Amino acid sequence: MEHPPAIEASKFVARGVAHVPLPKVTEPVSVTFVLVPKFTMLAFTSAIEPLRVANQLTGQILFRWQTCSEDGKPVACSNGVPVVADGPLPESPPAGYVLVCGGVEPETQITPTLGDWLRGQWRRGRIVGGLCTGAYALARAGILKGRRFTLHWENLGGFCETFPDLEPARQVFCIEDRIVTCAGGVAAADLMLKLIHDRYGAQLSQEVMNMCLLTQRRTEEDEQITSLAARLGTRNEKLIKAVAFLEARIEEEFDLDACATHLGVSRRQIERLFNRYLGVTPVRYMNDLRLQHGRALLAETDMSVTEVAIACGYASSSHFSKSFRKKYGVSPYRFSHFGG
Repeated sequence: MEHPPAIEASKFVARGVAHVPLPKVTEPVSVTFVLVPKFTMLAFTSAIEPLRVANQLTGQILFRWQTCSEDGKPVACSNGVPVVADGPLPESPPAGYVLVCGGVEPETQITPTLGDWLRGQWRRGRIVGGLCTGAYALARAGILKGRRFTLHWENLGGFCETFPDLEPARQVFCIEDRIVTCAGGVAAADLMLKLIHDRYGAQLSQEVMNMCLLTQRRTEEDEQITSLAARLGTRNEKLIKAVAFLEARIEEEFDLDACATHLGVSRRQIERLFNRYLGVTPVRYMNDLRLQHGRALLAETDMSVTEVAIACGYASSSHFSKSFRKKYGVSPYRFSHFGG
């Protein structure tokens, strides 16, 4: 990371027309991006570009960055594009942030070696974090217990099965006790805008947003996906409560009577609500939900088909397999070994 001033300036500060005045910064923030195989490019670029734009707007090196991979070799991201790393995992990266860029298949792509290395950086006082599924590395490092953290909503089910003692939040990003995590995608930009705002002020943060054509900066309290009402396309209070009740019991035996008792309505009324607003029966809705959950577990964990069937509330693996094949056109066994 050590470069002559002129070379360093040309690497980290691009020319631009827009300008934000800022007092001279003598200690830039260092960020080390750890690239994991099949990392998501959107999360990586959404994180690094706001830093570049902040430098460009002020004409200063507010942030400097480097990329590394476990062995120092180029890493192919989830879309297959290879990205050249600056080198292997450094023994002692510069003080600042160490961010693991995760992506698809985190259970197999994030190694114990990376977890051990990350734990070492944490113990040295570094701020460590994960983008998208980078929280898997933090979990491997053993530093998430009792702390708020997040990862992409699609991977929550698989993560909780792999690390049952950890409870991820569904927030866009989390910052707590030298641990920063975000859900990936453009949520990485929200996280970086928060860091820019806290360190260099609201004006620079706003102008970085303008340059990135972002119209809103989400906060730490914002959830990753739309509300249940928005997802269902209705604000019918009874239906929303019924869906929430059933979705919270995906691993249990389907019991519409218990749902009706909980809501204080008849079973028939719940069936009419599902048909009117969702166009399906409650049974069909739950079957689809369970199969989606099963697909996620097969993709993100090393659970067997039988274990996944049980986790999805099926009485037998044969029933699960038959339903899975009908919906997705492939057996769960073949799907779990796809690309393997």
